[in-house]
Parts: sequence; structure tokens; C-alpha cells
Amino acid sequence: MTSRTQPTTARTSSEGRAVARTQTLLKGENGIGTVRRTTLPGGLRVVTETLPSVRSATFGIWAHVGSRDESPSLGGATHYLEHLLFKGTAQRSALDISAAIDAVGGEMNAFTAKEYTCYYARVLDTDLPLAIDVVCDMLTGSLIEAEDVDAERGVILEEIAMTEDDPGDVVHDLFAHTMFGDTPLGRPVLGTVDTVNGLDRDRIARFFKKHYDPTHLIVAAAGNVDHATVVRQVRTAFERAGALGDPDAVPAPPRSGERRIRAAGRVETIGRKTEQAHIVLGMPGIARTDDRRWALGVLNTALGGGMSSRLFQEIREKRGLAYSVYSYTSGFADCGLFGVYAGCRPNQVDDVLKICRDELDQVAQHGLSDDELRRAVGQLSGSTVLGLEDTGALMNRIGKSELCWGEQMSVDEMLRRIAAVTPDDVRSVARDVLGQRPSLSVIGPLKDKQAARLHDTVA
Repeated sequence: MTSRTQPTTARTSSEGRAVARTQTLLKGENGIGTVRRTTLPGGLRVVTETLPSVRSATFGIWAHVGSRDESPSLGGATHYLEHLLFKGTAQRSALDISAAIDAVGGEMNAFTAKEYTCYYARVLDTDLPLAIDVVCDMLTGSLIEAEDVDAERGVILEEIAMTEDDPGDVVHDLFAHTMFGDTPLGRPVLGTVDTVNGLDRDRIARFFKKHYDPTHLIVAAAGNVDHATVVRQVRTAFERAGALGDPDAVPAPPRSGERRIRAAGRVETIGRKTEQAHIVLGMPGIARTDDRRWALGVLNTALGGGMSSRLFQEIREKRGLAYSVYSYTSGFADCGLFGVYAGCRPNQVDDVLKICRDELDQVAQHGLSDDELRRAVGQLSGSTVLGLEDTGALMNRIGKSELCWGEQMSVDEMLRRIAAVTPDDVRSVARDVLGQRPSLSVIGPLKDKQAARLHDTVA
């Protein structure tokens, strides 16, 4: 069962005051698992999932902005803002914000991705009003003061340095650049040392004002929550800050567009004196709205999603060529990636890459065996359900679904979509995705001749 967002218009009461509009998106048994959405005047959406049997609640606010919304000179601005909103408001200092949640044993954090940002707190259900007040205050009342921008710059530069020290992380940024080039999707979410050093308070504040209006925000709460109460508390917090905006504004639609990934067959390497070489071999995938994503999820699980997967068995179990090897998919609004990662000794790079190419080619031509398909469907179904066993995961699901798809899908419907994947579906998406010419990114102590041979891998 899914519920698609319809264009929302503000209604008015008999007194002429704009009123909220509430919809039940998914109806659970006896109210358990019921998902509701209220659209407030100004376009702010509040989505909740009710689970009375738990004693916790997770509250989050999603901003429809990520690193792909940055110009080259603003690289890292979205992530910078993620840090700065914790630095203080007119009501609370940075210490007050963290101490308020620590004092009730809660946890609070945020994350930035290429297409969205999320700020959240997980607390006991009785402390949900506090979490709502604190997180809403951060999103509506952040001061973004110059001294905080300067102080946090050092923290972010250290975060970049920490990431650079882990080639297993850097190789994924390198692969994004290999596939997308010098475009927003090809640049690192954290920005670079140069772009972070070039950001000042005024530029960041303008970026915040442009992207953090209510029409681009989604509030999500899951756990032992009452929808009407959450809506009332959120509305009070936003009205107190004067942050609801134009009462006739409507929510921004899910991101759309059409982006073409640069030509395949590219190879990019970074020489590092590391013990291992870190490899990502991959090709264009599919957008997150593509109906083939269910078949691609099954295919990805069978290829490199667990200990019984083809790549794990062939590379690690049978030949002992790597400790870590897996495949993954990344879906964006208008495009996607499919990649295979492996970390191995530099003198085994050629062998690992040959096995990867052979397995991808084999599946592209012949698909999966019946046993592999059954196992992958079972594994993906189980991991989907087990991954939703806490209120934080549920909040992520309903918040991201509202932002990225404009609809909610029940767990039963997700399981039905996975179970409905057929061998023909897998063969078709395997031909479309794995049949493309791959690109390659490698970080490690490669010798000149070895680096030159890498181009043969994608020929």
C-alpha cells in the first residue's frame, strides 16, 4: 500500500486562519504502525509512525538540500551547516543543546548526504517534547555567528583529514569523481580544504536562508508518539520562531531531473603508501524512482551482499585474496551507481579485478541461478525487516520516503515487491546495468606498469 503526495493547498477556518491538513497514509492494526501526515500552513510537513508498544521515540527534521546543491565555491557548505546548527540559538548555547539531551539519556546527531540533510534526537517517549523543542529550535533559531564559523572550520578540516587517512573511504569519493567528474555529485560531501577555508559566515547564512524554508523541510517522528500532539508541538515551536513563512506556500516536490553519467571506461588512481590497494569497479546504476530497483536490490544481494554472495565466495572464501569485498548500489533522484569494492594486497589487484569482471559478465549474460535468487530474496527480505527494528530506523524510513518519493510504503508492500522479483527481472536489469563498460578507481602503492595495466580491465 502506498500513498502519493497530492498538490496541497492551504485551507482556512471560518475566522480566516490557515489550517493544517491531515492524511492517514498507512493504516496499521489497532493504530499500531499507522503513518499520518499533516501539512501545516507554510508547507511544513509532519509525518509520524505510531508504535505504542515501545518506550522510545525518535524525532528528526529532514532538509531537502545536500552537497549536490552546492556550486564549486560552496563545496562543503551543507555539511558545514550541519555542524553550525549545533552551535547555539537565541534560547540555548551549544552546551545547553547537548546537555538537554544528555540529561535525559538521549542521543542526538545529524548527517549530510548528496541530496538531503537530517537532524535527529532519540529519547524516551516521555522526553519527546524536549527533543521536539530542542531540534526545532536548532532549525529555526540558529545564530550562525562568525566566531562559530571560524571555530568549527578547524573541526571540519580535522574531519576531512580523518577521512583522508582512511583510503577505504576515500576510494568511494574517488569513484564518484570517476563517474560524475567535476560536478556536484562527483565532489565530496565534506568539501575540500580549499573550499572549506573559502567559506565565511555570510555565504553560509545565505545558503541556509535559501534552502531551509518550511517548504523544503520534513518533520518525522516514530515510536510511542501521538500524531496530533507532535503536530501541535512542532507548530508551536515554528510559530514561536516566526518560521512557518507564507501560509499559502506548498511543499516542494521530490527532486527530479535527468543527469547523464560521463562516458564509461574511465580509470582514476591515487598513489598511496598503504598496505592494501583499495578498488572500486563499477558502472552507472538506476535512479531511486526506477521500478527496477527491486530487481537490482536482489541482484546486488546475490552478487556481493553477504557471506554467501558470489563475490565473497570467489574472492575471499575460495582464493583468500581479500578480507573485505562487497557490492553496493547508490540511487539518486535522476541516476545511480553500481559498484564493487575490494581491499587486497597490491600484487593481487589484477587477480581480484579479473574475478570481478568475470562474475559481472557472467551474471550480465546469464542472470542468477534459482538457488541464488531464492537466497537473495530471503536475505533482502529479512534484512529489510530487521533493519526497521528501532525507532531511529523507522523515523529514517518515513522521513526519507516523504522527501525522496512523496509517498509511504508499508513493510508488507516492500516485502511483496521483493518477493515478486522474477529471474527475468534480474536478467533484464543485469543486462542493462552490468552489461555496460565499467569504470575503475584504485588507491594504493601501485607501480607504473601495474597502473598502466588497469586500463585493460575496463577495455
